[in-house]
Amino acid sequence: MIRAIRACKTAAEERAVVRKECAAIRASINEDDQDYRHRNLAKLMFIQILGYPTHFGQMECLKDLNHSNQYIVGLALCALGNICSAEMARDLAPEVERLLQFRDPNIRKKAALCSIRIIKKVPDLAENFINCAASLLKEKHHGVLITGVQLCADLCKVSSEALEYFRKKCTEGLVRTLRDIVNSPYSPEYDISGITDPYLHIRLLKLLRILGQGDADASDRMTDMLAQVATKTESNKNAGNAILYECVETIMSIEDDGGLRVLAINILGKFLSNRDNNIRYVALNMLMRATTLDAQAVQRHRATILDCVKDSDASIRKRALELLYLLVNENNVKPLIKELIEYLEVSDQEFKGDLTAKICSLVEKFSSEKIWYIDQMLKVLSEAGNFVKDEVWHALIVVISNASDLHGYTVRALYRAFLTSTEQETLVRVAVWCIGEYGDMLVNNVGMLDIEDPITVTECDAVDAVEVAIKRHTSDLTTKAMALIALLKLSSRFPSYSERIKGIIVQNKGNLVLELQQRSIEFNRILQKHQKIRSALVERMPVLDEATFSGRRAGSLPTAISTSSGAPSNLPNGIAKPATAPIPDLLDLSSDDVPPPSSSGGDFPQDLLGVDLSPTPAPSGAGKPPKASTDVLLDLLSIGTSLPVQTGSSASDILSSSQDDKAPFANFNGLASLSSLSANATSPVNAAPMMDLLDGHGPGPQKPEENGQAYPSLVAYESSSLRVMFNFSKQPGSPQTTLIQATFTNLSSNVYNDFLFQAAVPKVKSVIYVFYFQKSLVMRVRIAYKTNNKDVLEERQINNFPQNL
Repeated sequence: MIRAIRACKTAAEERAVVRKECAAIRASINEDDQDYRHRNLAKLMFIQILGYPTHFGQMECLKDLNHSNQYIVGLALCALGNICSAEMARDLAPEVERLLQFRDPNIRKKAALCSIRIIKKVPDLAENFINCAASLLKEKHHGVLITGVQLCADLCKVSSEALEYFRKKCTEGLVRTLRDIVNSPYSPEYDISGITDPYLHIRLLKLLRILGQGDADASDRMTDMLAQVATKTESNKNAGNAILYECVETIMSIEDDGGLRVLAINILGKFLSNRDNNIRYVALNMLMRATTLDAQAVQRHRATILDCVKDSDASIRKRALELLYLLVNENNVKPLIKELIEYLEVSDQEFKGDLTAKICSLVEKFSSEKIWYIDQMLKVLSEAGNFVKDEVWHALIVVISNASDLHGYTVRALYRAFLTSTEQETLVRVAVWCIGEYGDMLVNNVGMLDIEDPITVTECDAVDAVEVAIKRHTSDLTTKAMALIALLKLSSRFPSYSERIKGIIVQNKGNLVLELQQRSIEFNRILQKHQKIRSALVERMPVLDEATFSGRRAGSLPTAISTSSGAPSNLPNGIAKPATAPIPDLLDLSSDDVPPPSSSGGDFPQDLLGVDLSPTPAPSGAGKPPKASTDVLLDLLSIGTSLPVQTGSSASDILSSSQDDKAPFANFNGLASLSSLSANATSPVNAAPMMDLLDGHGPGPQKPEENGQAYPSLVAYESSSLRVMFNFSKQPGSPQTTLIQATFTNLSSNVYNDFLFQAAVPKVKSVIYVFYFQKSLVMRVRIAYKTNNKDVLEERQINNFPQNL
């Protein structure tokens, strides 16, 4: 048959041969031909291998369950376990139960294995095999016993009734069987490396683990035996290590008072000294689980675990580092960090990333002193700064800004590290930032500590360091941008080197990177024409709030802002504005789309600009609103710093109410900000002309309209109960400023309480001062009020503003 099939040249010929052979086999089966029966089954096996259906021969195989030859019965049981369906298993389960009590141990073993397959396919049949499986646990034949133990374990997994039965009836017997095997004399039939049947050892321990888990009584009955196995088993052979590992896992899983767990953890500690990497790896995995049960016992092996961190095997290193990370606490953090940093110097490049992340996380988590935190982070930056993530060095800068008594010490330490490790990118960034902020302290040796060595740094040296950072070919955009800002700040700190600094900045005026080109042009303009405001513009950054920064890292900043009437809350410098819930809705404009603020609250490099956004106290007296906060970019470019706040009510108000002009209006918060306006308040603001910081390179504004030009009024919003009118005008001598007067009219007979008016514009426009743009102004407004104890919320987008406002 095989020759005929292989001789076929087409698939059709092969199918014809197979059909012919299958027909002959069916005829032979019907005739009960015993002489060629084995040949027919062999043919069916080959045909099945080829992929053709042979189900008609399955029942022929299963008829052999009643055969007189034990080997044929064994083959039938193997076939049933492999090919039976759920229906076939239900029909033949009684036959398998009968064979579990067969006189021949080989048949009982095969029947037990077949029973395991049956209960996996049909868990409902588990109850039928409980008594038969329990009887197999008394077997003396190891082959039958090991299959009986496995059958009991599988029954416990699928049936809670079986689990309770074996706990009450079989735990003592299993412990006795395990004791007999452990204390049995040498038996060549079952001996492996001097240990009697380690496979049966392991199966018994696994079943005891299932029975003892969650049951104190069953656990108590097996603890003495487990201690005996743990102490008597030799660990110099692989078979003994396998038994010890299963014994440890059983001890960790059952209910125990802790004494036995210490013994198990000590065994795992010995495993860590084994030369076999596999044994050490499984020991590290098990110790990670053990830390949740008895961390103190695992701490005793901390030195061995630390040695594993330095192992040549990458898997061992990584797993040992994860385990060591779990063991660090306030008492041992300093010696462990010292060891890890020392190893960081010689570790492989592919391991530095994981090791650096763990060290930084531990230092930040367990640091009790700022000076220790700064010292350890500087060591990490010096050895593996290229592997430090952005949020880590951001957090370091926040800590440095808060440690006012360590500013001098920190900038000197960073300067020393910078001179020897200029290839570490994040170290260069932090060093450049600190030199820009505290360069005068570096030169004047302010705040010297007893632990420091004296150092002499001139103003020229400080400028040289920043110049090296900006001219390094490996420096990225962020580093060079921070270096430019540092140079701008040093121009105020070191007036005698202002011209040299200006020369360095001008070198980037034609940089191909637009960001650096723009910064160079703007900073050069500041140095040339704005000497009076330079000192205030680049003054030292105020303290960054650690709690706010930590919350922003965790994404826990509040996502809503207060919309109550009154002054807007100004934010201190270095703290980005939190994301606000209303903004995404109000800025849902079809043109000039700007991504909504992220939950992080802002871009951290903006915080490094050193721009003062500290809140200004509101002046006393009625009708005097507080100074409106300005955008970070506008502060940097000196735009908006000269916007005087006027008091009183006049026709030139930007926004005013027709109902009441006694209370102050809440100001707009700058570009693309959300303003909360009370309907019974006003606030006039005059805008200063925009400064030309691009030195003539930027596009010029459109020619303003004549001062006396009138603009038509605009119905911004109208409903059956409310109308909002916008009136536009321009002040003489200030054609770039458009004044908008908002008039709110109640068209109903009801009284409106808690009236709230909100407006938002795209980021390219400003509500306080509107420059000349190609596109017309677009505004989205939201009005909220309460009438008859009912809250009302209405929105609208305004597109039909007059041209050339």
